[in-house]
Formats: sequence, C-alpha cells, structure tokens
Amino acid sequence: MSSHISASLDPRRHAFREDLAANALRDIVFAPRYADPQPMQIRASSAPLRKAPNASLGFETELIAGEIFEVYDRAAGFAWGQARRDGYVGYCPEEALGPLLPTATHHVADLRAFLYPAASMKATPLGFLPYGAEIAVLEQEAGFLRTPLGHVYAKHLRPLAERPDDPVSEAGRFLGVPYLWGGKSSLGLDCSGLVQTVCSACGIFAPRDSDMQERELGSQLTMPADPATLPRGALLFWPGHVALSQGDGQMIHATSFSMMVISEPIIPALRRIEQLGPGLRSVRLLPASRTPLPVM
Repeated sequence: MSSHISASLDPRRHAFREDLAANALRDIVFAPRYADPQPMQIRASSAPLRKAPNASLGFETELIAGEIFEVYDRAAGFAWGQARRDGYVGYCPEEALGPLLPTATHHVADLRAFLYPAASMKATPLGFLPYGAEIAVLEQEAGFLRTPLGHVYAKHLRPLAERPDDPVSEAGRFLGVPYLWGGKSSLGLDCSGLVQTVCSACGIFAPRDSDMQERELGSQLTMPADPATLPRGALLFWPGHVALSQGDGQMIHATSFSMMVISEPIIPALRRIEQLGPGLRSVRLLPASRTPLPVM
C-alpha cells in the first residue's frame, strides 16, 4: 500500500509506526509486521505518554490510574500502545502497567483520594488515585472501601452511575491547580486536559487535544457580537487553546499565562490573547446529554 494512506491518518489516534502497526489497521496501513493488542492497566497514580521511548521528552498526554492501555510492543522499559478511553497513541513507562484489574464500579469524586494499606487514616499512604480515576470496590470496612490498589476513604468515591452533571462546576474545583503541558490529573493539567477530564467525569466523551475537541466536541455556535454573552458551557477555541465559558462574562481555563487554572473575565482575556497571537477562532457548546464513555 502507498505511504500516502498512512500519512492521512492521525498518528495520535492510529497505532502505526514504520516497523509495526495494529492488526486492526492491516487493510489501510502497510507495515512490515502487525500485532494484536495486549490490554494492560495503569497501576500508578498517573503515567506520562510520550512520542518516543525517551524519559527526557515532555508529555503528550497522561494516563491516570485504572485506564486500560492496549500494548503492541515493549522495549527499553517502555510499552508502545494506545489508550482505550480516548485512543491516544504513545509510549508509556512499562513499570506503570500491570494486568487487568476487576471491572471498575466507582470513580474518584474529589481532586484526589489517598490509598492506604489498611482501613486507617494513620497508615502510611501507598499513593493516591486522582480525580476521575475508576476503580473496583471489593468490600467496605470501617468507613473505607477496599480496592485492588488499596483502601480508600469511602466518601472520596462514588458509584459510576452517580456522576456530576455540570462540567463547568467541576472545572471550578481545579482553580489554582498548576498548568502542566500534557497533564490531566489534579496535580497538573493543560487546557484540553482540563476539558477532557471534567467532561469525562460528567459522562461526556471528549477527545484529548484542543484541535480534536474543536472538530468533535459538542455543537457549533454562532459567534456572538459580544463574547461576554456566551452561555455557560460554551467552549472557546484559539489555535492550540481552549477555555470554558462560565456564563456572566467569565471563563475558566488552564493557561500558561498564569501557569495554573484560573477564572477571568472573557473580554480582557480575549484582548490579551490577541496581542500574543491569533484571536478567537470558533465557539462550540457542550452537549446537554451524556454519551456512553468507552471503558477506561
């Protein structure tokens, strides 16, 4: 097959390299060899996904505890594969992966939840689960829930069916969280990571990067004469950036301007951003109804 076919596919969401491709792409991508995925699960609090097997590279995105990662190849301490939830392709540290856990029943409803070796807040934590992580609850014990990764204080978890319904309110919980390129955990995230994280928490599927979100998330809105009148839940897109309208002329976003998640008036923000580069390009509205989420 000619190389222009694979060049037309987005390598961020299609698992192919010069030497290897997913078996599912056999009919559209030529590769010397093909492989079926081996599903593994993130056992660490979070794990970076990179473009190449090099720990000095920055993140492309981040996988959080409980996410399923479809592995196609392993080498030099890295696993190359694809995240099942959003289809993102990259190299994950092999040490962050383990065999599949029992099917998730609950999700982390607070910014983070500590994992303990026993049902005691005085025990030394094993680590933590970030906001949105999905995990199986095996049993309840003295105000804690036992999971395959450790005990969690019961009030930090909610059944998967009990999800918040306002991504904008959920985004507000991240105010002050540091900006981290490629991040999507409560320790640090970027603009599209914030949008994806709060949408997923509310049961709305969102792709990972801002250009994908601009094409696929929600519905197109006509740009109002006064951007300050944008409704709550509107997504504002610039090349390489996205923010959420909070209504009443405010927006919330993870921005490198302040290196954290901030809420600010829309009009002054538009002026500031236009002084630095291209202006506001499009506006979309988040879907009102939930869409079935792929398995983590």
